This record gives sequence, structure tokens and C-alpha cells, in this order.
Amino acid sequence: MQLLFRWLLRFAAGLILLSVLGLSLIYFLAAQSLPDYDKEIALPGLLAPVEIVRDNANVPHIFGSYGASDEDVYFGLGYAHAQDRLWQMTVLRRTAKGRLSEIFGSRTVPVDTLVRRLDIYRLAQQSVSAQTPEAMTALQAYSAGVNARLQEINDDALGRGAPEMFLFNVPMAPWQPADSIALMKLMALKLSGHMQEEILRARVSLALPDPERLRDILPDAPGKGIAALPEYAALFPSLNRHAAATAPFPDLPLMPIAPRGQAGASNAWAAAPNRSAAGGTLLANDPHLELTAPGIWYLARLELGTGGIIGATIPGIPAVLTGRSDLMGWGVTSSYMDDQDLFIEQLNPENPEEYLTPDGYKRFETRPSIINIKGETPVTLTLRWTDNGPVMPRSLFNLGSITPPGHVISLGWTGLSPQDTSVSAALALMRANSVEEAIEIGEGFIAPSQNITLADRNSIALKTVGAIPARDARHQSQGRLPSQGWRAENRWLGRAPYAANPEFVEPVGGILGNTNNKLLDRPFPNHVSFEWGDTQRINRWQRLMQDRQVHTRDSFIEAQLDTVSYTARTLLPLIGADLWFTGEAAAEGTRERQRQIALSLLSEWNGEMNEHLPEPLIYAAWVRALQKRLITDDLGPLEAEFKHVDPLFLERVYRNVQGAAEWCDVRQSAPRETCTDIARLALDDALIWIEETYGTALESLRWGDAHQATQNHEVLGEVPFLRVFLNITQSTSGGDNTLQRGRTSGEAPTPFHNVHAAGYRGVYDFADPDSSVFILSTGQSGHFLSRHYDDMSQLWRRGEYIPMSLDEDLARAAAVGITRLLPVN
Repeated sequence: MQLLFRWLLRFAAGLILLSVLGLSLIYFLAAQSLPDYDKEIALPGLLAPVEIVRDNANVPHIFGSYGASDEDVYFGLGYAHAQDRLWQMTVLRRTAKGRLSEIFGSRTVPVDTLVRRLDIYRLAQQSVSAQTPEAMTALQAYSAGVNARLQEINDDALGRGAPEMFLFNVPMAPWQPADSIALMKLMALKLSGHMQEEILRARVSLALPDPERLRDILPDAPGKGIAALPEYAALFPSLNRHAAATAPFPDLPLMPIAPRGQAGASNAWAAAPNRSAAGGTLLANDPHLELTAPGIWYLARLELGTGGIIGATIPGIPAVLTGRSDLMGWGVTSSYMDDQDLFIEQLNPENPEEYLTPDGYKRFETRPSIINIKGETPVTLTLRWTDNGPVMPRSLFNLGSITPPGHVISLGWTGLSPQDTSVSAALALMRANSVEEAIEIGEGFIAPSQNITLADRNSIALKTVGAIPARDARHQSQGRLPSQGWRAENRWLGRAPYAANPEFVEPVGGILGNTNNKLLDRPFPNHVSFEWGDTQRINRWQRLMQDRQVHTRDSFIEAQLDTVSYTARTLLPLIGADLWFTGEAAAEGTRERQRQIALSLLSEWNGEMNEHLPEPLIYAAWVRALQKRLITDDLGPLEAEFKHVDPLFLERVYRNVQGAAEWCDVRQSAPRETCTDIARLALDDALIWIEETYGTALESLRWGDAHQATQNHEVLGEVPFLRVFLNITQSTSGGDNTLQRGRTSGEAPTPFHNVHAAGYRGVYDFADPDSSVFILSTGQSGHFLSRHYDDMSQLWRRGEYIPMSLDEDLARAAAVGITRLLPVN
């Protein structure tokens, strides 16, 4: 026995020793790719020396020496991006090329298939020739900077440039200008959501027993609506109504098309000098995107010949996309412009290689494309294009359920332009010195469409940029449903004039802003969009802006961080109208007692979605359960597509707008349920779920325990052990409809996790530009061993910022390192 014990002890000690050695080796290999920020290195491609000064938040301030050009500064940005975010750039480029399966295997084949069919990278290559000479110079210099870092990694054996490179065999080809253009197109795809809306509208139209109820569950934004649409089934009688009620489209890893409701959102607002306490213009911006680790944004300062530029970039694109110079600031919000249409294409029964056009049958444009798959046989696709756009896979978002027999569906999208000058426009915008100049430059943006909020020293403006498709006034569905592609009135007529894009310059009230709300009301086809990203936050924003005669940088920060839910204040009095303070006293531990405690808490709540309060969790669980009860019997499996509560739908039902209270009756039951009945049952559903998940002590609940910001590594975030080091999770305030927006996942078992929020916040004060501030939700580095991987995350959570200064002395005084890039000769 003693001998056995001794050998077991030796075996255990050996295992521990091997584990320690293994972990030490892993750490050693991973640490080799940590960038050295304090060095001097000679690199090919530079014309003159460049300094990259890293301030204490690891924001690179890139300065050219005497004799250096802007070309050298862009080289420095490419080098800095590749130092900190090489893996992220690699994955983004492979996504845009449809080449993920070469390293990730069969699980990403559907993503590669989609991107290949859209032909994003070939269109980017064709768009290279459309760039301005200045933009081409910047793109080429940036590419040279990235490639210089790649050569340095190879020459000096710097751990392949990123820890992930050890886990995946990822040959890294040199960076090219087309790569940056492709990444801009990829962002446009992430920010476009009208295709998903058309598909869902068609499926709901087919599934609902009463087509009149379509306007309830998919309501228009407040304001003048449109004339009645044709029923989708009437357009295509051969469709099976029940086929539309299929299971939701599964989430796919690295899918570049965002789930419905998460295509893009943002806040931006500005104040003119007469509404600013210090007499200078003010601008605030916080773009909302999917939360990941690392985040999509990367802070940088460029010292160009025209002056300093500082703000947020996307690794792989050599432009500050939201930021400021000494003279002007710009912020971006998703415009929700209707830049996508689906077309039902009729195949020739005699020849399926042809489709019907207004002039008869025509052959598809076709081209083979081979997807190489790690460890498996390659897949050969036949890419098909019509006059309207590429033919989409039937599996995408359940397109097959709305495709009639003998037909296919193609996609029209402005991002499919082979002459896309969006990158040139973004680079030119950084040099603009006035609102007027910036608006003129905006004509070069094609996709994504954005609202750009502008502020120079004296004036403010908001302009929608991006190509608006010109549609025929006779369009069958006005772009809200897939339409018959062979009818001339459904086809696009080119691009609408840039002057038709919404524009607001120097408003009389001195304040303007956008929360993805409806900007204007114009009749189709000059309408811009029927789908808008916000009907709620805008109400709270108006209140905060009008409560003050003048604003300051701090009041703009306060508005960015505001967590009061206008939605909760509106809905609770409606859904609980017959429940407040009713019923007899109930015994401790009974369902009636829990309901009374919940209602008592909510009755005294001001709607603040604070992470430390119980009321936000009770409210959120209640309205989620309520919507589910209202729609499940009518929509069946389609109910799963409605992952988020639509406040307009609940308001229509509980105000009985145009008979919407009909949703409260459960069709499959004999009794006729009232809306009060459903509200009470839904509250019980919510309380049961809360008790099972968080316990029975309602007063001790914390919204932040449910509303955790989950910033996960996109590839390795689900891998046991690794996720502990790679994922950034923290309790947060806010919610779906607060200005400090934290969009919830809507999916069990964590429906209230915060997955889509402001990964960047910035507030710019032109009375004192160097008092401007900004922040990221993670950190600058994509390397999990770097202290800059998540060093901003707690600041972001607490609503704090870091200085956004163009003061060179300040950057140097707090530098964590200075990299001197020298020409080889």
C-alpha cells in the first residue's frame, strides 16, 4: 500500500510538473507576439521617419518627422493596426473573401457560401480603380505599413503575430488596397437589415390568419403611414402558408449579416454655439454594434499635413470614421435607409438557366467558385446573377419558405456597386474644415448608408449619406416585401440624386440629433425608409435636450449615459392598469403575494434601468413573457423570430388601436381572455422564471446580474478554459430602449445579456477641443496577455472617459512607449 501511495504521489507530481511546463510553454509562445511599443526599427516602404507615441491608454499618436508626408503617417497607422489587431484583420479579410472554411472547417461553409454569392471581394477589387488619387495613396501606404509588420513578424519570429495563429494554420497574404475596400463593404453588410425585414414581413403575412393584424406585430413608426400593401400570398398564390412558420434561422459563427434588430444603431447629437454654455459647438456620438472582444473600434490619432485627426478607426480601414480635428467633428448613426430589395425571379420552365425579365427570358450570369474546406473535400458553387442582383441561397433566413416553386430570389443592394467610393469619401471627410465641405464630400459614400452629424467651430448639421435606390412609384410592395423581379415597375431606376438625401443645417432651435429615429415623412418613393431603428429613445433624448437652455460637455455625457426607460414609463401603466393595488392580502410564499410584491415595487419605480435595482429585471421579464403569450397562438414557430419586445405592438394591443386587443384572446382556448387576464398570466410567467433563475427574494434582485455585457472572442469565446481569459463580462445598466443602450440577446437561457451596445463613446467640445473625451468598451489590444486588452472596460462600464487630446506634449508625457519607424536606406 505504501509503495502504491508513493507511486501515485509521483504520478500526481509528474502531472502537475507537466501541466506547469505546458502552460509555461503556451505562455512563452503566446507572449512572443506581444508588441514592443518602445523600439526603433527600419522598414521598407517609408520615405521619412515616423513616430508612433503610445499614450497611457495605448492610443497611438502617429507623427511624421520633418520631410515626412501623409503617406508615411498612413504607413504608421497600418503598422499600428497590425501590431494590435492582426488576428481581427485576418478574420475580417477572410470573411470578406469567403475563405473562412479554409481554417475553421465545415461550420463556416454557409457563411462563405453567402459571401461568395454576394461577390464582395471581386466588387472591391473592381472598386479600386474608382478611388481618388489621394485615397489610393493612403490605401497603398497603409497596406505597406501592414505588410512591413508582417515581414517583421516573419523575420524576427514574433509568435506569428497573434496567439490565435498558433491554433489555426492561417497563411497571411500581403495586405492590398482592395482588402480595405472589402472591409468597408463587409461593414455595410453588417449594418443593412432590410433584407431580414422583408423576409419576416412575408413570412408573417403568410402565417397570420388575419392579415389585418400584420400592422400590429410589424408596426410602422409613428407618423403618416403608407397605403395598404398587397398580401404576399396574393402575389404568389402557389406558396404554402404553413411553410412560412418554420423554425428560426440558426445563428452561424462569424456571420456578417446581423440578426434582426441588431443590424446597427447609434446615438449622435450636436449643439450650436447659442445652445452651448461655453459658446462653442458640441457633438456627442456613440455607435452601437455587436459587442466582441476585442471590439470593432480602435482609437488612433493621425498628424496629417492638414492637422491632427483623432477618433475611432476599424482595423483594416485607414480612416477615422468617427472623431474630430481641431476644426470639425463628425459622428455616425445608422440611417436605416432602405438600400436592399428582394426580387422573386421566375425560372424558364423549359430552361432553368434562364429567368424572366420585362423583355422575356434571359440567361443568368454564372461563374464557378470553389470553397476549400479544412480537412474535407472542396465545394464548388455556381454563382448566379440577375439584372436585379445575385441569387441568394434558399437556406438563408428561411428564404425557401417564401420562394414559390419554379422561382429563385435575388438581392438588390447598393453595397454591390463595382464603383464604390465610400473609402475615398471617408478619407476625404477627415480633411474637411467646415460643415459645408463635409456635406459636399458625403456624395462619395455609397454603402453603408449613415447619418453623419457634423459640427465645426460655428455651425452644426446632419446629413444622410449613402446611395438611395431610385424606385418606381408603381412598385408593387414599395420595397417592403419581396416583389416580382420580371415587372419593370419593381426594378430599381439607378441612384436617387444626392440632394434628395435628408439634410438639416443650422436648425433654428440650435440642437439636432438622431437615435435611429424616423427623420422625416415623405411619400414613397421619396420616403428613405419604412423601417426605423428607434421609436423610443428619441422621446427621452428630446426631454433631456429641452430641459436645459444651454448644454455643456458634461450634460452631453449625462445624456449618453442616461438609463431611464421612456418605454417602461409608457407601458407599465397600460399593461398593469387593472392590476395595481388590487386583490386581497395573500399569505407569504404564495403566487398572489409574489405578484403583489412585484406590482408594489414597479408602482414606485421611475423607469431607471439601473444595474443595482430589482425593478428593471421584473419589468423586462414581464413584458417579454407578455409578448410571447400574445403572439404564440397566432404565429406558432414564427414567434421565435420576435426575440425583442416591440413597445409599439404592446401599446397598440393595450390601447386597442384598430382592434389590436384581439391579440389577447387565445384562439385555441374556449374562454375569451381579456388583456388583463394575459397581463396577469404573463406576470406569473415572469415571476416563475425569475424564481427559478435568481431566487424568490424579489427585493434583492439586481438587473445587472441578468444584463451582463458579454464581450466574447468571436472564434474562441465558447472554448472551455480559454474563454476565462478571452471573454470580458461585466454587469451593466441600460436596456433595449434607453439612451445608454444595451441591446439584449433575447435568447434563452440568458435573454437579457447585453450583446449590442456602444463600443465607442465620444464627446467633442469645440469651445475647448482638447477637453474632448472618448472611450472603448474593451481596450486597444487584441492580445489577451496585454494589459491593454481590457483596460478600458471598467471605465466604460462606470461611464468614465479618457482624454481625446491633440496635444502632442500630453501624449508624450504619458507615453507607454515610442516606436520609431525608419526608412530602410
